[in-house]
Amino acid sequence: MRNETELVRSVRRAIDGYFHDLDGERPCGVYEMVISCVERPLIEAVLTRVDGNQTHAAQMLGINRNTLRKKMKTHGIKG
Repeated sequence: MRNETELVRSVRRAIDGYFHDLDGERPCGVYEMVISCVERPLIEAVLTRVDGNQTHAAQMLGINRNTLRKKMKTHGIKG
């Protein structure tokens, strides 16, 4: 594909590897698996970038601060 970022290429490689490793088994819940794997490190990286400021992190992520707090709780990320 044209104009793919390194992030897109990394995700594509990881997903391709996941399907390869299934060795014929039928995948289930792939969307939720990928989102849960990506969401925690993304939130942690953004919070680190803004020195833990949840308002700024939520703005950077493009989500509501309450949504951020809920996701932090879900992933066990300390505020």
